[in-house]
Amino acid sequence: MSNHHIKVGINGKKYESVVNSRMHLADYLREDLNLTGTHLGCEHGVCGACTILLDGKPVRSCTMLAVQADGHNITTVEGLSCKNAQTGKTELSNVQKAFWECHGLQCGFCTPGMLLTAQSLLNENPDPHEKDIRESLSGNICRCTGYVQIIESVKLAAKLNRNEQKNMDQDTSTEETKELVKRGV
Repeated sequence: MSNHHIKVGINGKKYESVVNSRMHLADYLREDLNLTGTHLGCEHGVCGACTILLDGKPVRSCTMLAVQADGHNITTVEGLSCKNAQTGKTELSNVQKAFWECHGLQCGFCTPGMLLTAQSLLNENPDPHEKDIRESLSGNICRCTGYVQIIESVKLAAKLNRNEQKNMDQDTSTEETKELVKRGV
């Protein structure tokens, strides 16, 4: 077995590592980097528990080798939350808030994969129909729910994102208006 040097961006941070050529990405994330939010379920790429975002697209980290991630950017569930610029505190993302609010998580085992798959969908389609949500999540298995709360969670996350964008647009518009008034236009 041979080892390979890889450079990868994970949750906004750059990593350089030497990995065994046969190490799966999920094992690299969990064992080498201690990013244990990536769960291993079936280890065949069927259940979706190990889903991460590779360059913004959902992939199964249990079937991908760590060497294949060389030069790419990865988001794990740990990377969904963000720091509030005003308070400096870490806050949940809108998709995480929505899953919490709508009880879209039960035991939590499938949740990281569901969150990342939902985030990817919302990045591509900010206003998905229920059919789009169901299709996007169809590769993620949850053994605890009937998926109703999960689908409602994604709908709420989309609404939260739209409201946030609307508020940012209004803030920008207000700032532009203030600037125009200041210049006497």
